[in-house]
Amino acid sequence: MSSGDSAPQLTVATVAADALQDVLGIADAAHRADGTDPFNEQTRLDLPSGRRVAHTGALDGIVVAAAATAEGELDLVVAPEQRGHGYGTAMLERLLPSLEGDVSAWSHGNHPAAGALAASHGFERVRTLLRLVLPRLDDVAAIGDRSGIGAPDGIRLTTFDHDADSADWLALNARAFARHPEQGSMTAADLAEREAEPWFDGRDFLIARDADDRMVGFHWMKREPGSPEGEVYVLGVDPDTAGKGLGRFLLTQGLRRMRENDATRASLYVEGDNERALALYRRIGFVDDTIDVQYRRSREKP
Repeated sequence: MSSGDSAPQLTVATVAADALQDVLGIADAAHRADGTDPFNEQTRLDLPSGRRVAHTGALDGIVVAAAATAEGELDLVVAPEQRGHGYGTAMLERLLPSLEGDVSAWSHGNHPAAGALAASHGFERVRTLLRLVLPRLDDVAAIGDRSGIGAPDGIRLTTFDHDADSADWLALNARAFARHPEQGSMTAADLAEREAEPWFDGRDFLIARDADDRMVGFHWMKREPGSPEGEVYVLGVDPDTAGKGLGRFLLTQGLRRMRENDATRASLYVEGDNERALALYRRIGFVDDTIDVQYRRSREKP
């Protein structure tokens, strides 16, 4: 979400799911300029399938802004070279009337212009997502030493097998992230979609089962092809098992796996108010990198 100073007259058009070049081109340019992607992973997955609707804003035939909308959700980006002319304001004011009820929008990277645009249109800051990085994965032994814990009693690790594990994983994921707006609602289709991504490798998806063969935790890692960075994509523990050291054990085992695969650094995303998780990650050596902020505009129902 990015801003401008006034509201010029843009030609705003809906873009077909198979004609996203301009929309993704502006998002990619903003990513290169800002260091953060204005569209998160879910938005980029949803656009080609049509689950989110793409829009362009053009002035004299030149596309200067792009957006993606879904029920109650909005992503908005202005081309880096076109900022400061009010195109963000113009796009927002054209799109808001088409969105019913409450509307949420992310500012990836917490850009001041996005905050100003949000505030001027009745949005309030409601959520903070932190990106943390572990700058060096070289000393794998030290990663384990800093955690101060080995495998909890009765726990065995396997790697993800779709046929054997997917149903158990979906159920555990829903329990582990019952209060998480996106992660906890993942479906079998969402899982299959990610398994089809070029980065997916079942060997990077650690599953923890207890002595009764019950799935009690997992550490799903993501590494884009050719990237030196491994991501702690999702780390989850059964709420009934929380507080027994399983999360720390899974985290350190995943970091070791990343290092074995020649990753040199690690990253993860965590809710800004998740003090327990933040304490764990910082104890391991993760440090703050970027901040994403979600804004919400509430509308009174008639």
